[in-house]
Amino acid sequence: MKAAEHPTARRTQQLLAAAGLAGTVVEFEQPTRTSAEAAAAIGCTVAEIAKTVVFRGKESGQAVLVVASGDNRVCERKVAALVGEKLGRADADFVREATGYAIGGVAPLGHAQPVRLLLDRDLQRFMQIWAAGGTPYSVFPLTPGELQALTGSDWLDIRQD
Repeated sequence: MKAAEHPTARRTQQLLAAAGLAGTVVEFEQPTRTSAEAAAAIGCTVAEIAKTVVFRGKESGQAVLVVASGDNRVCERKVAALVGEKLGRADADFVREATGYAIGGVAPLGHAQPVRLLLDRDLQRFMQIWAAGGTPYSVFPLTPGELQALTGSDWLDIRQD
C-alpha cells in the first residue's frame, strides 16, 4: 500500500480534502476492482467494501449508481422502483463517460455527469468502510456518516432478498 500516485486517484484525494474529509486515497500493486480483491488487499471483510454498481436508466439514459456493502447483491427491481424507471446494463464505455472512472474504480464522488446515487443501508453496520479511489487499484476509508454527507443520499433497502 502506498499513497496515491495515479492522476485520477490524486484527483479523488483532492475532492475528499475539498469536502473536508481526512481519508487518504491509497494504491495497491494488486487490483482492488472487486469487493473480494479490495478486502484481501486492505485486510478487512468483504462487507466493509463500499462497492459501486452502475446501471443505466432506460428512459432517462442517466447513470444510476448504487453504493452497496460488498457482501450484498443489489436488487435491480428495488433500485428501479426507487428511481422510478426500468434499468439497463451499463457497459464500460457508459460507466467511464457518465462517471469519469473505469469499472472497478468508480468513486462515490467527482462524477463526470450528474448521476442518481443510492446508498445501501447495510453499510451503516460498520464504523469504517472502504470505497474505490478512482482507479481499479485505489481505495480510501471513510465512515458511513461521511459517505452520506459526501453524497447527500439517503440510506435505502437495495439488497436482494
